[in-house]
Order: sequence, then structure tokens, then C-alpha cells
Amino acid sequence: MKAIVDDKIPYIRPFIQNLVDEVLFLPGAKITAEDVRDADILIVRTRTLCNRSLLEGSRVRFIATATIGYDHLDTGYLEQAGIKWTNCPGCNASSVGQYIHSAMLVLKREMGLDFQHTTVGIVGVGHVGTNVHRKLASLGINCLLCDPPRAEKEGNADGRFHSLQELKERCQVITFHTPLVTEGPWPTYHMADASFFDGLKQCPVIINTSRGEVVDNHALLDALEKGQVRQTIIDTWEGEPRLNLSLLEKAFIGTPHIAGYSADGKANATQMVLTALCEWMGVPANFHVAPPSLPETFSASADPEELALQLYNPREDSARLKACPDDFERLRNDYPLRRESVH
Repeated sequence: MKAIVDDKIPYIRPFIQNLVDEVLFLPGAKITAEDVRDADILIVRTRTLCNRSLLEGSRVRFIATATIGYDHLDTGYLEQAGIKWTNCPGCNASSVGQYIHSAMLVLKREMGLDFQHTTVGIVGVGHVGTNVHRKLASLGINCLLCDPPRAEKEGNADGRFHSLQELKERCQVITFHTPLVTEGPWPTYHMADASFFDGLKQCPVIINTSRGEVVDNHALLDALEKGQVRQTIIDTWEGEPRLNLSLLEKAFIGTPHIAGYSADGKANATQMVLTALCEWMGVPANFHVAPPSLPETFSASADPEELALQLYNPREDSARLKACPDDFERLRNDYPLRRESVH
């Protein structure tokens, strides 16, 4: 069997090379129909659009994306073509939780955010939103959970889910953790649009680490300029890697779609991809993908908040992106080692 693999998927090489006869590692955005024509397996990230134009006439029968999101997969076509596909739900939930946790600590230090008098609205309470809730609760922060599809499916007799309108009225921070959905009863495309910002009552901090198109970037910039939004923290952008530079300049923190890029989250994704591949091939998954250790020179602080920012401070990623926005893809592809804990 032959596999085509995005060359930026970490920790995968020795394992995939033991599973298939031939592997070709290529930049995800440059994988072509000619590349995949004689391949059986395709392992990608978000930059590879897997659709008819890429795959028709190819030998591909298995596609795995080492990401939570799968809007870059034309699942309708894949199912029609008999191509098995899989994603990695929850693989980097803890990594995004770390990003939000550290961002809140930066807001506390630099903007005087008082956790005891802050209510955070979490929009989307799947794997990621649930982890974010857990991390914020550990800081003593009150959270309102908004997830209409879950409320409809599970019921809301206990009142654990709140409407988006209630979040707009009560929350000092609103953070988005939804997939990108363009149709159906609960679309998320431009969920935060001009009318959303016009309805805000608290002048909140807006955080987006979900999909860029969930927040209308032009409307967000306008809301910042009007004073409807206090500050914004953005990891996912409309049109990335081409950014709204005015929005980047005004953002309190602006990072290059790396909230889920901890080494722990990457190792989880690679493990999940390879395990799914083994299941499809009918062979045992007798391996464990582990992230590298921190350097021996790392000296952990005894203060929990200081340690959290030692392990990850989003200010550093923001400074790099703001210094050179054109390096968006390079900053993602050459991301430094980031661990979620000292072990």
C-alpha cells in the first residue's frame, strides 16, 4: 500500500513507515491529483481540500485528517466514492483549554480582569468547550454554557444551557468553540455578526479559537472601533493565511491558528489517525505516540499561575505574528515545542 502524508504531521514517520509499503511526505497545501492517483491512503491536515477534483480517478480508499475539524473534507463525495474517512474529535481539546486558560491569566495580569466578578460565555460545549469549562472553573470563573444542538438533543430541564442572547447580556468574556456549520437549524457561519455585536450589553472580550468564519472579522473590527467590544483574542481568522491586518493590529492577542498545537495535542491526533488506519487495515495498533520532553533546563515555578504561563504564554505567539503577518503558515508549520505539563 502507498500513503501520502502531510509532511508537517508530527511524530508519524517511524510508525507509518512500518505500516505501509511506500510513503510520500508532501506539503499539505500542495498535494495534487497527480500525487494521489496511485495512493491508497491519504493523511492530511486542514490545508488539503479532499474533494472530487483531488480524488476522482485515484486509488485512494482511506483518508484521515489529524484535526478535529473536517470542513476541508467533502464528506458527501467521499461517501459516494466509497472512501473511508475519519477525523480526530477531541484530540487537541486540552491544548485549546490550555490556550484559553493562559489567555485568561494574561487578561488578569494586563487588564486587571477580576475572576471572581467575571462570567465567561462558552459557545459550543463539545470536547473543546467542555475542557475550556473545566479549566476556567479551576480558576474560580463562573461560566454560562451555550449549545443549542445539545440542549435540543439532551433537554435542558436543569438549566445548564443558556441562550446566546443571555450570554450577550451577562458575560464579560465570550469564547467560541463551535464547528463551522453553514446550513441546517443551527448554522455557525458568521454567528458573531454585526447584529450580534449590536446586541452586546457588557462590552466583553471576544475570543475565537474555533473556525475563522464563525466570527465576521469585519464586523468584529467595527465593534472594536465603536467600543462595543472591550478586546479580542483571535487564533482562527477569516481567509487565513491572509489576515485582516487592521484587526490583527487591534487584537489584544492574535495568533496563527495554533491554539490546538501543543505537543500533547499533536501526539494525540497522530495516535488517533494511526489507530484508525490500523483498524481499517485490520492490523493491531501496537504503539504509543508520545510527545518530546521539555528541556532539562526548564525550571518549573512553584506558583501555579506562573507555571501555567511558563508552559504557555500566548503573548509570545502573538508577538511573532504581529511582527510578520506574512509568516502565518511558517509560524504554524515550524511551531516550537509546547507542553501542557512538566511531565
